[in-house]
Amino acid sequence: MAVSAEEGRRSNGRQPTKALLRTRLAEKLVGVFRPERLGRLARRRKGHSRCEVTLTFNEQDTSIGFSFSTASKSEVGVDHPPAAWRDHAPVFLPTRGLLTIYPGFVPLYETHHLEFEETWRDTCLLLGSPRVKGLHAERAARLLEPLEEQIGGRVVLERNGRFYLRPSGTCGDSDMEMPLVAEGWRKIAMLARLILTDSLYHKGCLFWDEPESNLNPKQIREVARAILHLCQAGVQVFVATHSLFLLREFEILLHRDFADVEQRCFALRRCNDDVKVSQIVEVSQVDQIGDADPLILLDEELEQSDRFIKEFQG
Repeated sequence: MAVSAEEGRRSNGRQPTKALLRTRLAEKLVGVFRPERLGRLARRRKGHSRCEVTLTFNEQDTSIGFSFSTASKSEVGVDHPPAAWRDHAPVFLPTRGLLTIYPGFVPLYETHHLEFEETWRDTCLLLGSPRVKGLHAERAARLLEPLEEQIGGRVVLERNGRFYLRPSGTCGDSDMEMPLVAEGWRKIAMLARLILTDSLYHKGCLFWDEPESNLNPKQIREVARAILHLCQAGVQVFVATHSLFLLREFEILLHRDFADVEQRCFALRRCNDDVKVSQIVEVSQVDQIGDADPLILLDEELEQSDRFIKEFQG
């Protein structure tokens, strides 16, 4: 988050001290989650509640620990500051495609109070970065080839600040405005643009929230294949999904075409639905999605099938 190299540049080369991170972390948390004030991110119950966050990495000098309470407004308490800034921040893709809102979004976000998550601004900055050249461009071309084949062209950013899809074999006369492109292709186009600007490879980590949202099943299949192509190229991808169709597509592709890609599956379940008491979240970690327990989306799919059979076949 706020311990990336970008924060290092904003700090004029200063090391990540407790005094510096108290406000930077608080600003980022509020910018991403959009609470009215920082303390509202802590669990709400009678009396004061405290939230503690610890992030431990293999590179110990970048590990961090901080905390805040329901009374916190603009600062966190930094228990363990990192010794150095991380070279690159991870990339986050929201459920909403960003290529269509990109024109003018970053300047507007920087100068006005907008109720959009700050991750949108962060990703738009990466989408608008210059294209790479040299050896980086050659590597990007190898990654881009299967994605551009899927969408039937390449993504271009014109001087007017708008993104277009340029069909293969054309020079610009057939460019299609990004809002006219199918939503599934726009999502793959975002990946293509991030590869073209070298925003993914060195960062090595992509978080994608519900990539299946607003897509038909055929497009979900294309997005699943695009994600696994990234994994095969060495990018670690975290996917949060409620789609059984997407999970099954991953299983099929991993078994058939991407057997060399490692996977790890996590299933979460809240053990107490009473919001007035302390919440416990149960986490299941498995190597195969079929072994995850609980797997609520599968349970609900089976339960619906039982209800359907009972309703229409007696």
